[in-house]
Amino acid sequence: MSVVFAGLSGGVDSSVSAALLQSQGHRVIGVFIKIWQPEFIECTWREDRLDAMRVCAALGIPYKEIDLSDEYKRLVVDEMVASYRTGKTPNPDVLCNRAIKFGSFFDWAKMNRADMVATGHYARAESGKLLRGHDESKDQSYFLHRLSHEELGSIIFPIGHMQKSDVRAIAAKMQLPVAQKADSQGLCFVGDVSLPEFLSRYIELREGLLLDMKGERVGTHPGAALFTIGQRHGFIVANHSPTDPPLYVTKIDTARNEVTVSATKEAATAKGAHINDMHWISGMPYEGVCAAQARYREKAVAVRVASRGDRTTVTFDEPHMLSPGQSLVLYDGEECLGGGAIDAIE
Repeated sequence: MSVVFAGLSGGVDSSVSAALLQSQGHRVIGVFIKIWQPEFIECTWREDRLDAMRVCAALGIPYKEIDLSDEYKRLVVDEMVASYRTGKTPNPDVLCNRAIKFGSFFDWAKMNRADMVATGHYARAESGKLLRGHDESKDQSYFLHRLSHEELGSIIFPIGHMQKSDVRAIAAKMQLPVAQKADSQGLCFVGDVSLPEFLSRYIELREGLLLDMKGERVGTHPGAALFTIGQRHGFIVANHSPTDPPLYVTKIDTARNEVTVSATKEAATAKGAHINDMHWISGMPYEGVCAAQARYREKAVAVRVASRGDRTTVTFDEPHMLSPGQSLVLYDGEECLGGGAIDAIE
């Protein structure tokens, strides 16, 4: 009988994961991870913790909690803010999985004699490989690309082979306290506050110039750090009517607090990307043709991969919208090969 530490968020996915593990004969320990919450936001962590406790009580499994507030603030929030400050677009979910769920929590669980660690992610861990979740609309392998072959040998994703509707049905059938609870939306530590409002608390945002491709002023923006390549809103364009074609952000210069836009979508695309911190799940670099995904909910497209030392270059068959800081994740069919944050585009 394996001892499994199951991360419980207070939501339906992690709760059903714990229930399934118990039904399979594992000795399940439910663990609620407390993360950092800003003082100026009314968050739901206390309610989520109570729901996690209720689920443990309903299943008759032990409940534990670990406070990773300091680690979360330092390794997720501070890193995210630092990236935005330089004009990059980070992914906090990737940072959280790398540093918290499969970093500090994973290590703590192992130190406390856990055989396996489980979460409610829609992904699959099989034979040390990371595979896409069967529910295409919920697949979260994109956020998990920093895991290693060794770590995946000690990780279980109990609902990775299921559809979300089936997870809901199981929660209802088992009468779990969170069966009807709505899915969380947005960043877990931001709550109902918009990302621009959140960033304004940590980055000095000033109105700056909006430029066209010739470097001429066409309007203003509230702060260059708020933008990403390809964005089509958030700035003010002089003499721009609703019938005019949309403008796409093509360049962000936080040092000069300038944002460049173009009416041509192609101007916001790139043929390739360079990654300096590429992580390969197998530990071995991949060379050749595979598929790449630069955003969570976009369709993976064909690319050619070349590795030279610590630097990986990805070339797209067709120009693609990319932004420095974004996670570029590579796939071979259903298998996630790895990924990294885009350092530069060309």
